[in-house]
Amino acid sequence: MSVHHAISNHSENQHYIVKRFTELDQQREAYIEEAVQKCKKGEPFSTDKINAVTKEMNELGKKGIVTSLPVRKQVTVEMVKEYVDKTSK
Repeated sequence: MSVHHAISNHSENQHYIVKRFTELDQQREAYIEEAVQKCKKGEPFSTDKINAVTKEMNELGKKGIVTSLPVRKQVTVEMVKEYVDKTSK
C-alpha cells in the first residue's frame, strides 16, 4: 500500500468518525428534547435511547480525532425531571 493511499484511508476514516459523532450528537439532543417534552406533559418517558446514543458517542471518542471532546454523561430519568423542574420555575 502506498503512503498516499494509507494517508487517504486514514483521512477518510477520521472524517467518518467526526461526521458520525456530529450526527449522534444531534440525535442525542433530539432524544433529550423528546424526554423533556414528555416529562413536562406528565407522560412516561425513558432515557434508554439517549443513553444508547451516548454510549456510541463515547466509543467513537476513544478512536482518535474526537478524543479531545468531552465524554458525554449517561442521562437518568431523575436528571430530566430535575431539569424540567428547574426550567419550569
